[in-house]
Amino acid sequence: MYPEPNTDSPARLSTRQTGSPGMIYTSVLSTFRNLGKSGLRVSCLGLGEYHTLTLSIIAEQLMTLAYENGINLFDTAEVYAAGKPQHSLNSFSVLFHRRSSLVITTKIYWGLRASLERLQLEYVDVVFANRPDPNTPMEGDPFNTSKSRTFIIEETVRAMTHVINQGMAMYWGTSRWSPMEIMEAYSVARQFNLIPPICEQAEYHMFQREKVEVQLPELFHKIGVGAMTWSPLACGIISGKYDSGVPPYSRASLKGYQWLKDKILSEEGRRQQAKLKELQAIAERLGCTLPQLAIAWCLRNEGVSSVLLGASSTDQLMENIGAIQVLPKLSSSIIHEVDSILGNKPYSKKDYRS
Repeated sequence: MYPEPNTDSPARLSTRQTGSPGMIYTSVLSTFRNLGKSGLRVSCLGLGEYHTLTLSIIAEQLMTLAYENGINLFDTAEVYAAGKPQHSLNSFSVLFHRRSSLVITTKIYWGLRASLERLQLEYVDVVFANRPDPNTPMEGDPFNTSKSRTFIIEETVRAMTHVINQGMAMYWGTSRWSPMEIMEAYSVARQFNLIPPICEQAEYHMFQREKVEVQLPELFHKIGVGAMTWSPLACGIISGKYDSGVPPYSRASLKGYQWLKDKILSEEGRRQQAKLKELQAIAERLGCTLPQLAIAWCLRNEGVSSVLLGASSTDQLMENIGAIQVLPKLSSSIIHEVDSILGNKPYSKKDYRS
């Protein structure tokens, strides 16, 4: 876990007065956090993970609704619905004259210029190097493993430094990189006076914890790399809709998601659903939904700069944003109860020594 912020830190949920006297509200707007140790401020909830079936008009409605509720972070990628969300974000951003009021990120695997053209932007705030290139020996060839891996990481760091120096991005980060690869990128940047990454995008939810709760905090302390997390509902598994199997028209029933269906119907999937029923009881006691509990649980980790939401309807988005109201209810006793049900709390070396 990262250092405890002081009581005035915007990273801590707070209530603020606005409008008429006595009107107090809690919103995403009051919970901005720094992205890693950089000076970039992002809302603790961001909007990303567009579904293939999400129509452009719905995407624009989601973006507008998110912005009106204090979300300033919008994550895109060239692979999200074949780049369509980037076109939608272009239409959305035209509605607002202050480009500086938005934090727009994108993940690239093929190229950044095409993404900028679709977004109709001169720059993005953060560009993420998405996954190591399988056609290049990131893990090394059998003859010279260390040299091969370091060489491609150096290429990536040099490329990202060029992108920033050309004004196409303000910062760069990694996505689905291992801690060792991130450390190597930082070392290369230090060695050759290049620009290091500021953030890692990682999957994080109740059933996947090790990287975000142990490995990334260690990187934060060493080199200042923060965490932007995605899939807080584990591709919908934690939504509760799969407790009786796979319903029609759910994501797991779609073409190309057989892996998700198999995961849900596996023995491990059935054990997870049993745990979710126990967690549902906690959610009911707190007066919230299971998805809200799961998202608030991710937000309670102060090492997480922002949790990216995936929504296909305005109702779903508003429900997810409601997790902000649940965060203050997650007392240490509630977290302990959740951990007891999950049975998967990871321990760092520091935890073992204590």
